[in-house]
Amino acid sequence: REMRSLILFRHGKSDWNADFASDHERPLANRGKEAALCMGRMLSESGQLPQLAVSSSALRARATLQLAVRAGRWHCPIRVEDALYGSTPDRIMNWIKALEDNPECLLLTGHEPTWSELAGRLIGEGSVRVPTASMLKIDFEILLDSDLAVIAKAKTAGVPITVKVSDIYFTAKGRVCAQLI
Repeated sequence: REMRSLILFRHGKSDWNADFASDHERPLANRGKEAALCMGRMLSESGQLPQLAVSSSALRARATLQLAVRAGRWHCPIRVEDALYGSTPDRIMNWIKALEDNPECLLLTGHEPTWSELAGRLIGEGSVRVPTASMLKIDFEILLDSDLAVIAKAKTAGVPITVKVSDIYFTAKGRVCAQLI
């Protein structure tokens, strides 16, 4: 078995008073910039760095990721994807499934309510709220070929299959708010 992780990173607080032509171009507020820097350092200090970081194409998400990468000195490929802006949990899951890369840890920077809905669906129970500039890490146990026969037998017998998911929820203040296992 292998472990794969998904980190959902909500963009920092945006500046509603700034001059912007569309929601897509709304910039970060100073508070959002500071929180993005803090989160980048915090993730580095926790030793849970992504192997690939992908941002929504919205300005506030791109800026959040850029600041976090710089502050945390992450050394991973960075991408910008239109598919992460104005999306749904189903479309995000399909995008992840179609991803050619297979990083052990994938970080996605995006928006609400998509992150909360996606996280709730992935952990399978309860509701999750993802505030601005916060991260939610979900670890998935990936089954290897040797496990497939066991799963096939269990499904044939009508035995429910469960996947262990753990998540760590951080705020921009750099502290763990909740840890669910």
